[in-house]
Amino acid sequence: MTSFPHCLGVIGGGQLGMLFVKAAQNKGHRTIVYDPDEDSPAGAVSDEHYYVSYNNQAMLGDMARQCDAVTIEFENIPATMLEAITKYTFLAPSAKALAAVQDRIREKRFVRSLGINTTDFAAVNTAEDLDIAWEKIPPPVVLKTRRLGYDGKGQSVAETLAQAKEAFARLHGQACIVEKQVPYVCEISVVLARDRRGETCCFPCAENEHRQGILHRSTVPANIEKSTSDKAQKTAAQIAEGLDYCGVLCVEFFVLDNEELLVNEVAPRAHNSGHYTLDACITSQFDQQVNILCDTPLGSTTLMQPVTMINLLGDLWTGSQQDWNERFPTEHTILHWYGKKRARRNRKMGHFCAFGDTADETVQMAEGIYRQLSEQQNAGA
Repeated sequence: MTSFPHCLGVIGGGQLGMLFVKAAQNKGHRTIVYDPDEDSPAGAVSDEHYYVSYNNQAMLGDMARQCDAVTIEFENIPATMLEAITKYTFLAPSAKALAAVQDRIREKRFVRSLGINTTDFAAVNTAEDLDIAWEKIPPPVVLKTRRLGYDGKGQSVAETLAQAKEAFARLHGQACIVEKQVPYVCEISVVLARDRRGETCCFPCAENEHRQGILHRSTVPANIEKSTSDKAQKTAAQIAEGLDYCGVLCVEFFVLDNEELLVNEVAPRAHNSGHYTLDACITSQFDQQVNILCDTPLGSTTLMQPVTMINLLGDLWTGSQQDWNERFPTEHTILHWYGKKRARRNRKMGHFCAFGDTADETVQMAEGIYRQLSEQQNAGA
């Protein structure tokens, strides 16, 4: 790839795609977004937007022919789509890497094949499979769809077999995985970048808090031992190497009370818990995506200051769009809006980062701001 500027494509038009587009444009490149939603956030800021069906292979091929390289915003891309892209241009991550982590059972088995621990699990395709799984995995358990499903969608916690069967029935026969719900001290994630030559660099571990299955808060540095942080980064890099991965990858872990790590999930893309890198690191996760697609050296992942990132969901709206910039505190904070035209419950509308001298200070500041915003919403409801 010698020409400049490059033309970079992204499949998916949500906030991850939008932030990638902005990073690419900041480096002087052209962008094309492929997403069927005419009002997608990424499409609104991109140089070009194909808003046609994902099943339109002719248009996918047309988009791919114009691009020097293409990346993704979401991982559940049909193989036919990937074929239409890779026939004409470079795709990162690769179709092979995506296939290994699109299905939760296949993902867990792959991680274990590397000698890395996960929660106990079993495949469930029928009600009879659920009976067998219940004998092997003591409750409480988490029932999840094997494919799709994010932000708590397609997931249920069950403490009895009857509850598990009710949850399975609600999924109308979708293939599922049952996982042991483990007691853990905290959840952490590692976002890394791995380039075409196998060079890997990890961002600092983020400590995450979820509410109703949706990421609420990420704090960096995480409140864990350095040895645990080092092990998490090493394990994430091992997974990336095992996948022969090229791109930005996130690995989520449970940290147990003995500092043992269990891999929870692998996301083959930029990740919500890595949004702090936009403002707190020398290079962001989206800058790294651009570097990888353009085959340029990876940037520094150094953390410049402790930070807490909090997601802002559609629950904070009373109905109409609001100008929160007028009432959002600007000292020690940075606010990001995604440009989504319709707010609804549990929809990610934006996020903000709060900075301080210590991680605890940033948590207190960020949660204080979030409480204030929630109180304002309740007062106006």
